[in-house]
Amino acid sequence: MRPRVTLVLAILAVLLGAGMLVPAAYVRLASDSSSSGDDPESVAAPPPVAPQPPTLTNTAVSVPFDGRYFSWALMDRETGTISGAENLTTTNSTESMIKVWIVADYLRRLGDKPLPAEQRKQAVTAIRDSNDTAAQSLYRAGGSRAVVERLIKMCKLTDTRIDPQGWAYTQMSPRDAVRMGDCIADGTAAGPKWTSFLMKEMASVRGTTAPEDQQLKQGGGRWGIIDGLPPSITAQGPVGIKNGWTMLWADLQWHLNCLAVTDKWSLAVMMRYPKDHGLDYGAQVCQSVTTQLVTPQPGAALKVPQPMAKP
Repeated sequence: MRPRVTLVLAILAVLLGAGMLVPAAYVRLASDSSSSGDDPESVAAPPPVAPQPPTLTNTAVSVPFDGRYFSWALMDRETGTISGAENLTTTNSTESMIKVWIVADYLRRLGDKPLPAEQRKQAVTAIRDSNDTAAQSLYRAGGSRAVVERLIKMCKLTDTRIDPQGWAYTQMSPRDAVRMGDCIADGTAAGPKWTSFLMKEMASVRGTTAPEDQQLKQGGGRWGIIDGLPPSITAQGPVGIKNGWTMLWADLQWHLNCLAVTDKWSLAVMMRYPKDHGLDYGAQVCQSVTTQLVTPQPGAALKVPQPMAKP
């Protein structure tokens, strides 16, 4: 009987030993699992996502406009996409906004030749001070009507129409205005040698809407879109601008346009409104549209991704 008893005792010892090992192994596995970081409360939060630099993007714009005509367009210069008001293909007289093309057209045709002192002065004052006499001289040097014909062809404009009364009466849509801005910034308008010069002059436009800055043949034009841009955008690089504005006695309306272009976007705001509203009214409309297009809005909180719970 002893061999059989001995065998039974041996089997019981093996089974009891295995039973003791299983809980110990379970304890070790559980301990390893709890220290591996799988517990949701122990998962480290991911670092904050760096925000994209502020820019202008298409969004709903609300302006309590009191006038006959209001429209705007925005081009994303990285994609070529144009968005804006529903009537962005309708037109307004360009007024002085087209002066930037008149200067660009002269410079491109000049090519590698040196810019004569007189024409340099005309180019600078036509843009910085919106000088009519300087622009008219360069317009005639380019063949007058031919200058606008080249604009339509080279910048691929579809809504622009030439007016026999002259460059200021050229009919242009906001859609075509942002195309013109893009055409200037990408070097097509002024050519490789003169584009940086032209953009520098556009960034150097001076003068306000104050009566003392508004004269018969020129006027201060640093207002509108530029006033609607926060420092977080203007600090990214120069903003080229060229506004156009005239109170026409023929219809007792202000014909006012704002144009601005950077390496990322091109924006145009165009309008006609009653004489009694004054120049500041149009400048404020341009500013308001721009402010509403800024993305993200200044002061917007950064959203930090939260850690995901364990399934």
